[in-house]
Amino acid sequence: MSSRWLLAIVPLILLAGLLWLIVGSDVTDAIRGDAPPVEELVFERVKLGDDGIELTVMNDGPDPVTIAQVMVDEAYWNFTMRPTEPLGHLGRAVIDLPYPWVDGEVHEIVLITATGVTFAHEIEVAIATPEPSLRFFGLFALIGLYVGVLPVAIGLLWYPLMRKLGQVGYDFVLALTVGLLAFLLIDTTHEGLEAAGSVAESFQGVSLFVIVGLLAYLGIEGLGAWLKGAGGDDRPRGAWVSALLVAIGIGLHNFGEGLAIGAAFALGEVALGGLLILGFTLHNTTEGLAIVAPLAKTPTGIGRLLWLGLIAGAPTILGAWIGGFVYSPFWSVVFLAIGAGAIAQVVVQITRSVAGERPISTFLRSRAVVGGLLTGFSVMYLTGMWVG
Repeated sequence: MSSRWLLAIVPLILLAGLLWLIVGSDVTDAIRGDAPPVEELVFERVKLGDDGIELTVMNDGPDPVTIAQVMVDEAYWNFTMRPTEPLGHLGRAVIDLPYPWVDGEVHEIVLITATGVTFAHEIEVAIATPEPSLRFFGLFALIGLYVGVLPVAIGLLWYPLMRKLGQVGYDFVLALTVGLLAFLLIDTTHEGLEAAGSVAESFQGVSLFVIVGLLAYLGIEGLGAWLKGAGGDDRPRGAWVSALLVAIGIGLHNFGEGLAIGAAFALGEVALGGLLILGFTLHNTTEGLAIVAPLAKTPTGIGRLLWLGLIAGAPTILGAWIGGFVYSPFWSVVFLAIGAGAIAQVVVQITRSVAGERPISTFLRSRAVVGGLLTGFSVMYLTGMWVG
């Protein structure tokens, strides 16, 4: 065993030595010569308060950056910065500007480095950033209740109807669920890739989204296999596990919706935040149908349905809190990727349930299945138009 460990460690030791040699040598400086430093600053967060404007910036470039001056609305302004030393690669700084910003106005901030490179950020509509308080915690919780919990609960009321369906109706509803979730998958992937574009390039946003999404898919796949394996061939338990996994996938997606709403208010986009509330509320009602569809042939108590509704809807509240108070593009990408991976796994699982032992050609020719898929896509598309 010791010889195996030695064989594994020796290449790593040699690699570490090579990296030390490269870093310690002047080969890169010799190649670059007198070329100017590569500077890149990313605005991570902008807070507006009674004392002025607070900026959080990160150095996304390979070379140290020194912020020498700050302009606000084309005028140089005094500022303080923590820390005061030059920012190294991936280093962060908080800049305090005692600037008398005007509510509802547009303000432009320009950072000027010691080498004369400028980085601009525009505050489209100035509005005080929500500070953690009982009032705002309550307001964001209420928004999450309206957007996530109550719409999903309303959708669960279709469960009695599901119980009365025959095989054709059952296939239609499960296919409808696949259509709903597939649309959510596309929507979440779009939001995740869009958020990845705002992440610092050093974090490789697109790669981060794909890797985390794959890990989430495998994690939900393993969870589903473990839960079903614990119950053997118990069909009611299998239906319950399917509904639970759907609720988990939707809950992760709704967490991302909460992030979007909270971030919209935190960034001063009040009109967008209000539009998102209306759109997501209408949009999420159909998610309750997706949760109860796997239970159409299984008697289920009200208590379990309530748990499924909370699992799917309550994460919206947590997402709104995080988005409103500690929003970060990096973590937004991570959470959206988890949601996308979870929904993708649930789509595959329910598709298996719909197809059963039928050949794929027979499955695709079924009018109930095709109609359900098209209906699911159409419903989500039409309700999604409210979100804009």
